[in-house]
Amino acid sequence: MTPQQWTYTVFGIVIVLALIFDLGLLSKKGEVISIKKALVQTCFWVALSFGFFAFIWHEDGSKMAIEYLSAYLMEWSLSIDNIFVFILIFGFFKIKETAYARVLLIGILMAIVFRAIFITVGVALIAQFGWILYIFGAFLVYTGIKMFMVDQHEEFKPEENFAYRFMQKYMRISHADPHGHFTIKHNGKVYFTSLAVVVVMLAVTDIVFALDSIPAVFAISKEPLVVYTSNIFAVLGLRSLFFLLRGAVDKFDYLQQGIAIVLVFIGLKMLAEIWEFHIPVWVSLVVIVACLAGSIVYSILFDKKLPVKPVEEKIES
Repeated sequence: MTPQQWTYTVFGIVIVLALIFDLGLLSKKGEVISIKKALVQTCFWVALSFGFFAFIWHEDGSKMAIEYLSAYLMEWSLSIDNIFVFILIFGFFKIKETAYARVLLIGILMAIVFRAIFITVGVALIAQFGWILYIFGAFLVYTGIKMFMVDQHEEFKPEENFAYRFMQKYMRISHADPHGHFTIKHNGKVYFTSLAVVVVMLAVTDIVFALDSIPAVFAISKEPLVVYTSNIFAVLGLRSLFFLLRGAVDKFDYLQQGIAIVLVFIGLKMLAEIWEFHIPVWVSLVVIVACLAGSIVYSILFDKKLPVKPVEEKIES
């Protein structure tokens, strides 16, 4: 086997074993995941991702390894941005905490399948039409500027989501307590429960975010190996990251701006290749780390939310 074929094989084996370990040994059905357990699982997935980085360095060289690490950090940061939207969806449908882990798992696995399809199509398009990378670059610059200026979290309304409105219009939906089921029978008819709706919405939401993240990864590396593995590792770690950060994600007020700057930089990097100006991949890694770390630290030091003055109640005599 070639080094890349060997890397793909090892990656597949590692993912299968990791899922068995994570789902079989670290998770139980109907369990509420504590912060301590979420921290263990998050460390497990991050350690696995960095271990794979070392393996790529050994098998395929430093250049591809740094591309992988840059792409992984890009995807991982966008995953944190996803968590806020996931929280809104769970809250809107009043999903019980005991169902969070199961719903997230199915939604994430669906998202991985769709991402794999998107990446395969992207690889084929780039191989056939190289100029499409410049369209990706312009799109990333536009998206980054918009993300910097507009709070996308405030714009997101679950009740206006396309997937939700489609299912409401064309499918039988029950808003009764699902008791852990995705479908229920009523008067001889099958209805989808709110759990099924949430699974679909999580997958669709991730696909929407992938429209930003996948072109960004292609800007970092055109190697399918790097694009596939960085995406899958970042998405698989999203479930444990959700439980770790769900209580603190609203503290990262300026993370969105940090991600926006990275997207603009990656887009300009892609467009610069029109004039044969190539930015080394290590520069991309430094910019990604600096922007993400800087935005997180700035969020901790400067809270965007102003303290709310208590409302004095007037007691009528």
